[in-house]
Amino acid sequence: MTNPSPNLHQIEVYQRDTTTVVGRCIPAHQQNPFPRYPANFEFMSIENLKTYDPFAEADEEDSGQTKQTQEYIHIRIQQRNGRKTLTTVQGIPKKFDAKKILKVVKKEFACNGTIIGDEDSKMGDVIQLQGDQRAKIKDFLTNKDEGLGLDAKTIKVHGF
Repeated sequence: MTNPSPNLHQIEVYQRDTTTVVGRCIPAHQQNPFPRYPANFEFMSIENLKTYDPFAEADEEDSGQTKQTQEYIHIRIQQRNGRKTLTTVQGIPKKFDAKKILKVVKKEFACNGTIIGDEDSKMGDVIQLQGDQRAKIKDFLTNKDEGLGLDAKTIKVHGF
């Protein structure tokens, strides 16, 4: 069997390519579907796509600290209308009774408050106080004599 002569059209298309210095003849039985590219050029296919997550290492490091973040007590302030604000305390340990804490805090800070029961939240009940009570509630939570005596490192005050 002799090799068939190259297809004349393929040679002309390949020679018109200005980026290639050396032209070559492609036999008709070895048709290159992309004459401008070499035969060994590999194209991407859908099966070979792989994603790379640049933050994967950071996620692995944080996965060990998820228990620690749940132990934090978060004190936040929310703006209402005008100059009115609400202070929310979230993540108080379950060993403390939220109702008793609220009763003492309302009397000591001369403000009103409520407990918001959040069943979906992993952080437990949320204590909501009227006004900006962030500094006072942090002092109350860390005070060993009159407060709860919690560690100041476990309290995160947001908004300062």
